[in-house]
Amino acid sequence: MSGTTGHRPVDHAAAAAAFVADAPHLAFHDKRLWELRQKRDGMMHGVPEWQELRDLASAIKEHTLSRLPEYLEQFEAQALANGVQVHWARNADEHNATVLRILRQHNAKTIAKSKSMLTEECEMAPFLERHGITLTETDLGERIQQLDGQMPSHIVVPAVHKLRADVARVFARTIGGDPDNSDPHALAEHARMTTRPLMLDADAGMTGANFLVAETGAVVVCTNEGNADLSANLPRLHIVSAGVEKLIPRQADLGVFIRLLSRSALGSPITQYTSHFRGPRDGAEMHIVLVDNGRSKRLGQEDFWTSLKCIRCGACMNTCPVYRRSGGLSYGAVYSGPIGAIINPAYDPARYAALPFASTLNGSCTNVCPVRINIHDQLYKWRRLIAEGGFLPKKKVFGVRLMGVVLASPRLYRLATASARLAVRMLPRALLYCRLNAWGRDREVPAAPRESFAAWAARNRPPKT
Repeated sequence: MSGTTGHRPVDHAAAAAAFVADAPHLAFHDKRLWELRQKRDGMMHGVPEWQELRDLASAIKEHTLSRLPEYLEQFEAQALANGVQVHWARNADEHNATVLRILRQHNAKTIAKSKSMLTEECEMAPFLERHGITLTETDLGERIQQLDGQMPSHIVVPAVHKLRADVARVFARTIGGDPDNSDPHALAEHARMTTRPLMLDADAGMTGANFLVAETGAVVVCTNEGNADLSANLPRLHIVSAGVEKLIPRQADLGVFIRLLSRSALGSPITQYTSHFRGPRDGAEMHIVLVDNGRSKRLGQEDFWTSLKCIRCGACMNTCPVYRRSGGLSYGAVYSGPIGAIINPAYDPARYAALPFASTLNGSCTNVCPVRINIHDQLYKWRRLIAEGGFLPKKKVFGVRLMGVVLASPRLYRLATASARLAVRMLPRALLYCRLNAWGRDREVPAAPRESFAAWAARNRPPKT
């Protein structure tokens, strides 16, 4: 897995605490993403057949994944017939080496690239830079993150954790501009004026793929800025990086996903640009790199293979109370939020052991997923595997074992709850809100009842005769 630094276990709680401590950023992040969730709900209620679309999208994806080799071969055959050159990569290293080889064959030194989570996953940009290739992100959010030296914090809105003033300072530090001018229009125009010349002069263009259509060999890219079209069409070399799970069988299936994607992601009826690339332009070349990078392994995991249905809409992130209040960078990986918490451990369960626990298991992520991935169920199952694999911190292991002993004994449980009620009522605040009381770090401890429910029931509900 890429997009990370080092190999130490991700401390999500510590990173989240730092984000929570920044009140202005926390408030904006939470509010903005909840607005996207509310817009998504509004769109959902405006489509009477919404649940049927989700059922159909889920079924199409499951059907495709169950016959993935067949559809991959069909896609390759159609793409080749369209004049496209198709390459296969088993992992990130092979993907990066393939892209570098294509660039060197064309003596390409500069790339204009639209948003692609796969290239982030493969850590392609730093790899190419080490080999003398200059890459420019053309999506505005990705460009901001690139200039600031950060990975994207959200699948769809990569710089959503930043305020306008943050962007102004990043631009002033990297591409010029007034650090005190945080007007959105001025910032967007400055980004456009400094990025467009790099796009016009680029030796090669790169895009990701939202969907690959096996029937036609087409690559479908959905954007709201038109930058993918410019990246693909201005240079004479167009390289597409796509995960093998992006396949759908037929052109007719595409409408199902197009209706769901932007509504789920941003609460808009459709993306501004839904572009279909089926072959190279006259005098140009088009290459598609189909990447596995752990997907085949995940496809063989009975409890987790359905995570490959994901269409990268980010709806689960927009609704997740933990993600909204901890920020995407706290996950320490390219994929953050609930979907990241079930994808990342598949790559490295030791490094990402904390992420499946960054959830309340409220199920909201599953409820909004347009392809019906059972995200909260997979989070629970990853917790079990992480515990069984010995990846939990020693403190948590001790706490869980102690809790197991208490919960297994009715007598100990009654004694513990009685002691807790007494402590909440009698202990001075300085003793009650100490380092051992994790709940009290961020909230007030609820008032303790005078008696337990069991005692109340025994007194008020006489046994049946």
